[in-house]
Amino acid sequence: MVRVLATGTFDILHPGHLRYLSEARSLGDELYVIVARDSMIKHKPIPVVPEVQRLAMVQGLRIVDKAMLGSEKDMFEPLLEIKPDIIALGQNQFFKESDLEKQLKDHGINAKVVRIKSFDKCELCSSAAIIKKIQQRT
Repeated sequence: MVRVLATGTFDILHPGHLRYLSEARSLGDELYVIVARDSMIKHKPIPVVPEVQRLAMVQGLRIVDKAMLGSEKDMFEPLLEIKPDIIALGQNQFFKESDLEKQLKDHGINAKVVRIKSFDKCELCSSAAIIKKIQQRT
């Protein structure tokens, strides 16, 4: 049984999220998803949707076997529980695959890192684009 892990903020679910998670799911037998905690998001604005609601939305997706909130201390902590075989990175996630694989090994996690690249462009395939479009209409 191959366990795949996907991670993300998942603020305002959109087609890009579904494509990412569908591609990640196709890599194995089980799809686990870690939803980023508000306190751990440093690379972009705090999400509009609260973390508990973002988690509920991801849990409601048929392609997701299990979803959970990430750690507020160490992003590697939940991985020790999940024990993924593959970690699927989205096209716009800022990790470099080789650096992440080294960090995983340093934490005793033997997982392959795969970058999902098969995204078609669409106008509203990002939470930021959706927010901008809403702001333009008000």
